[in-house]
Amino acid sequence: DPAIHNGADDNASGVAVMLYLAKKLKEDGPKNNNYLFMAFSAEEFGLIGSKFFVEHPTLRLEDINYVINLDMVGRLKDDGTLIVNGAGTSPVWKDALQRIRVGNIHVKTFDSGVGPSDHTSFYLKDIPVLHFFTGQHEQYHKPEDDSFLLNFDGMYDVADFILRLISDLDGQGKLAFTKTKDEQAEGRRAASYKVTLGVMPDYAYSGKGLKLDGVRDGGPAAKAGIQAGDVVVRMGDLEVKDIYGYMEGLSKFKAGDSTTVIVLRDGKELKFKVTF
Repeated sequence: DPAIHNGADDNASGVAVMLYLAKKLKEDGPKNNNYLFMAFSAEEFGLIGSKFFVEHPTLRLEDINYVINLDMVGRLKDDGTLIVNGAGTSPVWKDALQRIRVGNIHVKTFDSGVGPSDHTSFYLKDIPVLHFFTGQHEQYHKPEDDSFLLNFDGMYDVADFILRLISDLDGQGKLAFTKTKDEQAEGRRAASYKVTLGVMPDYAYSGKGLKLDGVRDGGPAAKAGIQAGDVVVRMGDLEVKDIYGYMEGLSKFKAGDSTTVIVLRDGKELKFKVTF
C-alpha cells in the first residue's frame, strides 16, 4: 500500500550534514578554495540530476578541485566504521583520510570512483571524488526509515571528520586525478543473475565471506532460516569470499532452483537449504 517515506537516512542525513558543513565553512572555514553545495534529484532513476549538472555545468569542470558526496550518513554504528568510496581517485586521499581522528571513527576505503550515487557523474569527468556512507540497514527504501533511528552524535562526528579533511587539503592546491578499477562493473560482468537471496550486505565488514546486515521477510534466505549477522561462506559448490563471490554464486541459479548455503553464526558453521 502507498505510504509516506520520510527517508531520514536516505538521504535527509546527507542533506543535514551538507547544511552543517556549509554553515561551518562560511563561519570559519579554510580560505584557499571556494565551496559549492548541491543536492541532486533523481539519483535512483540513474543519477539524472548530477548527470545533467556535469553536462550543463554552471562553472568550468576543470576548475572543480574535488567532490565530496554524502549519501546515507545517519547510521554510524557503535564500532565507528565509516565507509569511504572513491579513495583511489586521487593519490592524496588515503593518507589524508588516515591522518584524521574524530571520535571513534575509523574509515574503510574502497578505491572505485564508480558506484550507485552521484559522485560517479563527477568521477566520469576525471574529477577526484569521495563518497561517505555509514552502511545499509533493514529500513532502506521503506517507510520505517525515520528520524528516531538516526545516530545524531555520529552525524556530527562524520561532519567534523569531513571538515578536518577539507582543512587538511586546503593548502595542497589542485588534487591529481587517478582512474580506478571499476569494481562494481567487474562484479556485474562476473554475475548477471536472475535470482536474489533476499539479504542486505554489511558493507563495513572486512572479514572473509559476506556478512548480512539484514534479511528480507519472505525472501529465500528468511524462509530457509538465515539471519541478520550470519556470514555466508559458501553457496552450492562456490566459496564466497566477498560480495563479488556472492554475486558470482547467484549467477549460477535461476528461479525455482535449490542449493545449500553455508553460513557462520557465532563461530559455528550452519547449512541451510535455499530455494530461489
